[in-house]
Amino acid sequence: MLDVSSFTREDLVATNAMVSGYVQLGFVKEAMCLAQEIQKLGLKPNIIAWNTLISGFSQVGDDSMVSEIFQLMRFRGIEPNVVSWTSNEEAFDTFRQMLEPGLLPSSATISSLLPACASIIDSRHGKEIHGYSVMIGVEDDIYVRSALVDMYAKCGFIYEAKTLFDTMLERNSVTWNSMIFGIKLDHLTFTALFTACSRAGLVKLTENLFCVMQEKYQIEPRIKHYACLVDLLGRARKITEAYDLIKTMPIEPDLFVWGALLGSCRQHGNIELAEIVAKHLRELEPDSKGNGLLLSSLYADAGSWEEAAKVKKMMKKRKLRKFPGCSWSTRR
Repeated sequence: MLDVSSFTREDLVATNAMVSGYVQLGFVKEAMCLAQEIQKLGLKPNIIAWNTLISGFSQVGDDSMVSEIFQLMRFRGIEPNVVSWTSNEEAFDTFRQMLEPGLLPSSATISSLLPACASIIDSRHGKEIHGYSVMIGVEDDIYVRSALVDMYAKCGFIYEAKTLFDTMLERNSVTWNSMIFGIKLDHLTFTALFTACSRAGLVKLTENLFCVMQEKYQIEPRIKHYACLVDLLGRARKITEAYDLIKTMPIEPDLFVWGALLGSCRQHGNIELAEIVAKHLRELEPDSKGNGLLLSSLYADAGSWEEAAKVKKMMKKRKLRKFPGCSWSTRR
C-alpha cells in the first residue's frame, strides 16, 4: 500500500486521481483503503473520488460496501449527486436503506436522485421519491420541484409535469427547459414561450430557444417571434440590441415589431431612437394618431416641450385619427 503520510493538501488532486486509478485497475478495496488514509490526514476526497468508489464496488457486486460509502458520504457532509446514484445499479435500494436508520434525505439528495430516474425513464422510482419529498416537506423546494417537473416530462407524464409547473411560485431555467422540451412544439408554442419569457425577463433562455427553434425543430422565425424578441430586449434595457435585431430581420418588420421598440424607447427615455422608430411607423400607419401621441409623450417626459408641441401641431395639421387599441403608450 502506498505511504501517504507525507502527503499535503496540495496533493489532494493527485490522491483523488490515484483512487480512480486503483478502481480502474480493479483494486477497489485498495482504493477504499487509500481514501481512508487520506481522511486520517485531514484531507477530504472530493465527490468524484466518492463516485469512483461507488462505481467500483457496484461493478464487483458489493452492494453492502456501496451502502456503506453512501453512509460515509452523509457522515462527511458530502451530498450524493446524480452521478453517485447512476453509478450504482442498486441506487434506489441504497436510498431506502438510508431511510431505515431514521435518516431523512435532504432536498439536495432528492433533487440529485430524481435526474437519475429521468435519465433511465424510471417513473416508478421517480414517483416513490416524489412521495418521500412530500412526506419530509421538501416538495416545494425549487430544486426538488424543478427535478420533479423534469422527471415527469422525460418519462412522458406531461399532465403531471404541467400540474407541478403551474403550481410553482418560483421557476428557474431548469424548470422552463424541462417543461418546454416535454411538449410538442410548433410555431404557436414558441410564440407563447417567447411571450412568457419576455414577461419574466429571461433573455438568455429566449435566445437559446430561438436557436433551438430553428436548428432542432426546423421552424423558421415568424414576425410574431421577432416582435416577442424585440419586446424582451426592450424590457431588459437592451434597446440597441433590439434595434440591431430589427435591422437584420430577413422579413420586413411590421407595426407590432416597431411598436414594441417604440414602447421600450419611451419606457427608457431613448428619444433619438424613438424618432427613427416613429418614422417607420408613420410609413406603415400614416393615418394613426397613437404613434404620434406616444412620441409626443416621450418628448414631454424628457422635458422637450417644444418638440412635443411640434408633434401635436403636425398631428392636428394632418388630422390624424387615433385607432382604438393601436396605441403603444399603455405599457410602462
